[in-house]
Amino acid sequence: MKAHREMPYRIGFAALLIALSILFYVLNYLIFRNAHDIFFYLVEDVAFLFIQVLLATVILQQILSGREKRSMLKKLNMVIGAFFSEVGTPLLAYFRDFDGDAEQIAQSLTVDADWSHEHFRRIRHVLGSREYRIDSRRGDLKGLREFIIAKRQFLLALIENPNLLEHERFTELLWAVFHLADELSHRTSVDHLPERDYDHLSGDIQRAYSLLVREWLSHLEHLQASYPYLFSLAVRTNPFNPAASVELR
Repeated sequence: MKAHREMPYRIGFAALLIALSILFYVLNYLIFRNAHDIFFYLVEDVAFLFIQVLLATVILQQILSGREKRSMLKKLNMVIGAFFSEVGTPLLAYFRDFDGDAEQIAQSLTVDADWSHEHFRRIRHVLGSREYRIDSRRGDLKGLREFIIAKRQFLLALIENPNLLEHERFTELLWAVFHLADELSHRTSVDHLPERDYDHLSGDIQRAYSLLVREWLSHLEHLQASYPYLFSLAVRTNPFNPAASVELR
């Protein structure tokens, strides 16, 4: 509606500029009586106009888009960092206790400062093809339920963040975690559930767990490259490393 109201003003402004341009060309001719030079420079200016358009619409636009994308990615990584600080890392500790092969996966996820990009990539590939043996009867399902329900508002706020639309994998993770929160919140108790219910919850935990581990590794790699001090804290709070300690020794 606002653009529609501004249209007559824009048309009038454009007409004014064209009229002023014609006026000065006419004045030029009346003063100097040199139509040859007028048309020569007019054609020269029109020819250079295409280069100006190229500079403005392609090169400058590319620079501005790159700067905007970097700014967006920085905000996105801040959101992801807040997620792991508030929800993701504690969730990994809960999920680990449901994993029948927790000791095996822990050996692959003892991240340290010596890990290279290739090391991160290789471990992500291995975990991507891994079959998780999740049993919702094994871990602290009641504690998980209380924790994840307490974080539902935080998860809702993240899902509403428009920056996350640019990160499809992380959005998929959020939906998996939020679905698990919904499943658990609709049960007044997780004690003495039917076996099929435990199996269903095992599948929901497995989905969220596999996505969470993958994104956690990507997040750690980002911290290692950009924020070494945050990476140090993440390594010292690694839920898969039994020897990890937040205290510096």
